[in-house]
Order: sequence, then structure tokens, then C-alpha cells
Amino acid sequence: MDGALTEIKSPTLQQALAYWNEKRGHRPMPARADIDPMEMIPILPHVILLDVLRDPLDFRYRLIGTLVEDHMSAPYTGRRFSEFEGQRQGSRLWTCSERVLNEKQPVRSDIPYIGPMRDFTTIEDIMMPLSSDGESVDVIFIAVEYIRKHAGQDEA
Repeated sequence: MDGALTEIKSPTLQQALAYWNEKRGHRPMPARADIDPMEMIPILPHVILLDVLRDPLDFRYRLIGTLVEDHMSAPYTGRRFSEFEGQRQGSRLWTCSERVLNEKQPVRSDIPYIGPMRDFTTIEDIMMPLSSDGESVDVIFIAVEYIRKHAGQDEA
């Protein structure tokens, strides 16, 4: 489900959006070169960087934070969405990534968690465009938060 940026619940995602806004300044979006991992150490475990590939369109995992990697079932760094059945064109992840390309604005969403750790129910994320030329999106900067079950919630 897509949501407004004002609906961001996670302090980590709020911090990531504030960082992105700071780095873009008066431009529509910052460049990848503006993003400095040393400036975002507290949120780095939650970060994914996706390279945008064109002709044909695809997305490649460039960097995956340690927290995100712990929730994945396999190593994804260097791999493309098209390599994974649930990430190909038409998937929620592909659709949101494509939306970032077209709108050149951050996109927030939350989806049910289906990973290996049973004490999580939801993933909240924010996908933010980066552009080396100021016009076309060439990298997508993502921050991800895993939402735990509340006490008393039934096991899935």
C-alpha cells in the first residue's frame, strides 16, 4: 500500500528522508555523489542502493545494508530484479521503483513481511531518486524498516 510521506512512522525512515532533502537542497533530487555513508551511519544498516539499468529497464542491487541483508533469503548484491520471480516487472517492488523513475519524487510504501524472521509483520520503506545529471534517475536510495508484531498478535 502506498502512503503519503507524512505517514512515515519509522524514525529511521524520517531521518533518511531528511538526509535526502538536505542533500538535494534546491535541486529536484541529489546525486549519488552527494550521498556519504559516513554521514548516515545510524541508518546505513537500513539502506539499499539500486542502480537503474535501461534498454531494457531493470534495477540492480548496488549496496545492501546489514540489517536488510539479514532479512533476505539469499545474497542480492549485484543481482537484478529480473532474476527474482517476485521482483520482476509487475511486482510491487518493480512498480514502486518505476514510479520513482517517472515521478522523480520519494515514494513511501508498506507491505506484509514474508521473510525468514517470524516476529515481523510489515516492511515500511521509502524510495528516493538520485540523479547525476539532475534530470534522469540513475540510482534509487531506499531506507527500509521492519515492523515487529505487537504483543498478543497471533502467529502467522
